[in-house]
Amino acid sequence: MRSLLVPFLFSMTATPLAAQQEWPDLPDNATVAFFGITYLDESLQTQEFGRDPDEVARIAMLEAMVRDRFAEEGLTLVDTDPVREQIERVVNPAKCYGCDTRAAATLGADYSLVGEVQKVSNLILSMNLQMRDAETGEMVRGRVVDIRANTDEAWQRGMRYILKTTFFPTEEDG
Repeated sequence: MRSLLVPFLFSMTATPLAAQQEWPDLPDNATVAFFGITYLDESLQTQEFGRDPDEVARIAMLEAMVRDRFAEEGLTLVDTDPVREQIERVVNPAKCYGCDTRAAATLGADYSLVGEVQKVSNLILSMNLQMRDAETGEMVRGRVVDIRANTDEAWQRGMRYILKTTFFPTEEDG
């Protein structure tokens, strides 16, 4: 019985470690085309009462958080105005079959950065941020988190977690 228990216990502890993603280092002088964060609202609240201006403001708040953090880390965010019309034609740049990386390449950026917040209900939201190589389209960073509150604090906590754990982890983060 003991010989069966040891491999089982090892597999239980090894699984979380295997699920951790190893991301390549980003060059210090990298350029990034940030195409913003798309808000997808499938909730009954919005269908019943209309769009919540607080949520629109939260998207702008998250975009500012991302821009500020990337600038703090020394990455250059390129001007996306030359491809604005192209990007505005798609519903969601995070899921446009590579239109984001093609636009980033057109701008001469090294990477494309897109985000998404999906509201399922007033208490269940999913948030993601994805960075792809503009030349190859391969994801070089990305994370999805679920949050369980529709407040400024919850949205900020979700994005801080993504930025801290996936984009800019520090030595003390482990």
